[in-house]
Amino acid sequence: QVKFLESGGGSVQAGDSLRLSCSASGRTFLSETWSWFRLGPGNEREFVAAISRRGGAADYAGFARGRFTISRHNANNTINLQMNSLKPEDTAVYYCVATMIPITQPSAKNWKTYSFWGQGTQVTVSS
Repeated sequence: QVKFLESGGGSVQAGDSLRLSCSASGRTFLSETWSWFRLGPGNEREFVAAISRRGGAADYAGFARGRFTISRHNANNTINLQMNSLKPEDTAVYYCVATMIPITQPSAKNWKTYSFWGQGTQVTVSS
């Protein structure tokens, strides 16, 4: 069993920044790719960003590139998502997840690939 605990969400104004954190427990040492997804109102879960197990590779959704930065800290099994220049359309519940699939595989960006999900953290951006 793998468990994820996300934190750092909140209510901010457009243009502000937030830093999300995720701690994981369980058999996460087998995971090759760690990702953030989000679920906005009335939407399907969408890929935000991913990072490889050793932190050497990262990938971003188009809307996140240039504004969001994903990072990981292997020593304490956490990943972070620094979000800058937030927009109202970034309003969503953000989740961190992990998979054994390498970051280079397209399926790593598909939420259906991931089996275990935490409660997520709410991000609300007002204009």
